[in-house]
Amino acid sequence: MPVQRAFQRKGGPLPNNIKTLTVAKLIPAVAAAIGAVAVGLWLSRGPDSTSKVRGTDLSQQPLLPVDTSPADPAAVVVPSVPLPGLLVKGDAVPAEGLPGSWPNFRGPNHDGISSEKVRLLRSWPDDGPKVLWSVEVGDGYAGPAVARGRVYLLDYDVKKKADALRCLSLADGREIWRRWYSNPISKQHGYSRTVPAVTDKYVVTLGPSCHVMCVDADTGEFRWGMDLAAEYGATVPEWYAGQCPLIDDGKAIIALGGKALMIAVDCQTGNVLWETPNPHAWKMTHSSVMPMTFNGRRMYAYCATSGIVGVAADTGEILWEDTAWQMRGQALCPSPVILGDGRLFLSGGYGAGSMMLQLIEANGTITTRQLYKIGPRVLGSEQQTPILYEGHIYGVNPDGKLVCLTLDGELLWDSGDVRRFSKGYGPYMIADGLLFVMGYNGLLALAEATPAGYRELARAKVVGKESWGPMAPVGGRLIVRDINRLVCLDVRAQ
Repeated sequence: MPVQRAFQRKGGPLPNNIKTLTVAKLIPAVAAAIGAVAVGLWLSRGPDSTSKVRGTDLSQQPLLPVDTSPADPAAVVVPSVPLPGLLVKGDAVPAEGLPGSWPNFRGPNHDGISSEKVRLLRSWPDDGPKVLWSVEVGDGYAGPAVARGRVYLLDYDVKKKADALRCLSLADGREIWRRWYSNPISKQHGYSRTVPAVTDKYVVTLGPSCHVMCVDADTGEFRWGMDLAAEYGATVPEWYAGQCPLIDDGKAIIALGGKALMIAVDCQTGNVLWETPNPHAWKMTHSSVMPMTFNGRRMYAYCATSGIVGVAADTGEILWEDTAWQMRGQALCPSPVILGDGRLFLSGGYGAGSMMLQLIEANGTITTRQLYKIGPRVLGSEQQTPILYEGHIYGVNPDGKLVCLTLDGELLWDSGDVRRFSKGYGPYMIADGLLFVMGYNGLLALAEATPAGYRELARAKVVGKESWGPMAPVGGRLIVRDINRLVCLDVRAQ
């Protein structure tokens, strides 16, 4: 019987594209797998290595395979990466009494705006807002997601060469648990780049090498995992995956390229509910999938390597596509900004500038029309996604200037030559009517979010170099990061 080489998702069948190899060619691999199972059985005589290690140095725990024995004794499942990995418990507890939620990339409404009714400081001391806690993290730019007093970060353990999902207490930054799996990769401007997606039940992550993992949001218990490169032929983007996963209606939505352009996975079972065809062989970018509704139909907008596409949320079919917006040979990072009424604002670096796209439906068919295109000197965001706020668009240019545009693409103001934000690599977001804008080397500015002009209220250096990771505002706290440190600031008005 041929040996199946794939990672079997918990609760679901093996994918259709499994490659088979003869037993003779895999005798060494089979022997190694049998040995691993034997070691696992021996270890099972002691404490539960997946959940009961407490009060220890988390970075020193060995990486052990978990739940890798095949369901069918006649076949041996040989995963390329042991995604269940190891769950290690810390001694911290969730900050259950603290308010606030930022459960995914760009927040609960996917727009980069906090809707919390928390009054924030309008000025800071010279050294910036009070630091509540800080923790060391691996080199990278991954941003946190926050829910129910827990901070989730997909980190990279450089020493162990492993992707590590860390669950921290919002109160003090101490570790509640971490689940990590081996992923030996080389540094490419850091390692980590993505923000987890969190619900009350699940956490879904997309790692630098296109590994998808779903765990229990409270306990870190492994639910299922996928290797997109092995299972779908997805190409890992240059500088690693930067797409942040989306959870919508209990489904994990991932745009992968390869044998499918996009997939929906049931978070409970790990079963693939639908696969979107990829007739143009488009590949994964650093852009993230954005949900939108047009004429009463739910869909997902995604910027792939050679165009933008709209995918039906219920069936996965392609509803519309447009090839006018593409960045061949360059990194496409910003996600579509959904304006309503079928309009999407697109922006990119490397001279791409920005574009406004309009969806039009006639006789059940959706087509696209370009409303306007503007050059990079007006707005061409290289890494971060612009923000739509109260009928205006805010973003940072490659020259580092913060700008405000009308919805027609007219430039209302920029922050000027003395208020630049280092090529626009740093993140920005809006809370309580205020713009928080991060510069290249940890210089955070506070300004009014108004079309009347750039009105800076405060500025302070709060972290160190390469402060590119997305911020998370929660309950009057602001979590920021640089290349190797995560910091929680108190920005509440007293």
